[in-house]
Amino acid sequence: MTEFLGPTDIRTLAESLDTAPHKKWGQNFVVDPGTVQRIARIAGVGPDDHVVEVGPGLGSLTLALLDVGAAVTAVEIDPTLAAALPETVVTRASAHADRLRVIQQDALAVTSLDVAPDALVSNLPYNVSVPVILHFLETFPSIRRVLVMVQAEVADRLAAPPGSRTYGIPSAKAAWYCDTRAAGDVKRAVFWPVPRVDSRLVLMERRDPPFTSASREEVFAVIDAAFAQRRKGLRAALSGIAGSGAASEEALRAAGIEPLTRGEQLTVADFARIAEALGAR
Repeated sequence: MTEFLGPTDIRTLAESLDTAPHKKWGQNFVVDPGTVQRIARIAGVGPDDHVVEVGPGLGSLTLALLDVGAAVTAVEIDPTLAAALPETVVTRASAHADRLRVIQQDALAVTSLDVAPDALVSNLPYNVSVPVILHFLETFPSIRRVLVMVQAEVADRLAAPPGSRTYGIPSAKAAWYCDTRAAGDVKRAVFWPVPRVDSRLVLMERRDPPFTSASREEVFAVIDAAFAQRRKGLRAALSGIAGSGAASEEALRAAGIEPLTRGEQLTVADFARIAEALGAR
């Protein structure tokens, strides 16, 4: 039977390791067993799944993922926490310890794993959440599902549809890989330390990218340029990568986009057509 970590357990464990949440790594530890069990349930993972967890911290969510039968590869940048996690699992969920592997590394530097992961399930540090999600989706095509807990504002951006106030670079790039939606709010009180911002769960389910002859890098370059000057029409915003305003307009018209359209109005498929038109020139 799994012994989950409660508020007193978390603080006692941190004290025994002579550590505390580090701001530089964006550490906020979940102290509520119900929250991590809820995350594991919404993620829909089980005995047939290999989950990669970024930033396991003291192991609250790790225990919940193991408890539902998943195998877990935990990627932890903090050497003290990475070293302690296996012992915590042996102590609190000994029957599941053989399904845990810990990698002490910066998640953005991870380029290979022993097993192809099926899912990414994590309480992500707020300051690197979007780069981590995009890095793992690109690096590991086997990931079919992502469930992450992030800052509520970031969650809204990831799930925003074209034309909405929060639609931007994270929304368009996430849409290259996945269908994305919010999957529930998380109260501040479940964290230690208590953050100053709200948190939200985001569920992302892999689908095929838009059919295009342009590469992902070319499409993402168009997205970056379109939102770098958000207030400007695309003719002006894309003039840098097109070579001139006239060339930008030519490519936009070839893609079926009006030159004064703004990036916030376009789908990822629209950006792909623009990248194709630019490449054709």
